[in-house]
Amino acid sequence: MHIAILTFDGFNELDSFIASVLLNRMRSKGWKASITCPSAQVTSMNGVTIQAEESLDFAAGADAVLIGSGVKTRDIARDKTLLGQIRLDPRRQLIGAQCSGTLLLAKLGLIGDCPACTDLTTKPWVIEAGVRVLEQPFHAEGTIATAGGCLASPYLAAWVLAKLGSEEDARAALHYVAPVGEKESYVAHAMAAIGQ
Repeated sequence: MHIAILTFDGFNELDSFIASVLLNRMRSKGWKASITCPSAQVTSMNGVTIQAEESLDFAAGADAVLIGSGVKTRDIARDKTLLGQIRLDPRRQLIGAQCSGTLLLAKLGLIGDCPACTDLTTKPWVIEAGVRVLEQPFHAEGTIATAGGCLASPYLAAWVLAKLGSEEDARAALHYVAPVGEKESYVAHAMAAIGQ
């Protein structure tokens, strides 16, 4: 499985890195989650500069695509040239977005009439884009999922693991990163949040 984690300038490290760590727990089964960017380097909202593992073209052929958030997402949502480079197909891909990434999903026309989750800052912009926002951390319909809040990133990753792998794969990845002494309750809570 190939997963693109769309990561733009001004990105939130939690969104991209947590998803990457969880999904790459499946490397032994041939999975690879790649930080996928519109340029060779991007700098996070906190000044961390990273190298892209893949270009945006990679997303078109990926089995799953996760769109993280960032402080420049509104600018990206207005950039028709950049949006035009993001070619996704919900008929053959799992597509998820977190926080302001939900705004990009809306602008790409991928949410349709479905309700979605986002963070509190982005909520008015997502509503303005014509999407009904849910007051919950995760929601999925078919091949599209959205999450709200930085620490909802494990939910998106677990959803991909459960859908493209198995429920046991999702549970094992979550168990690995869960706090000691809270592993069972953390995994149960996360799996309940994604409907598993």
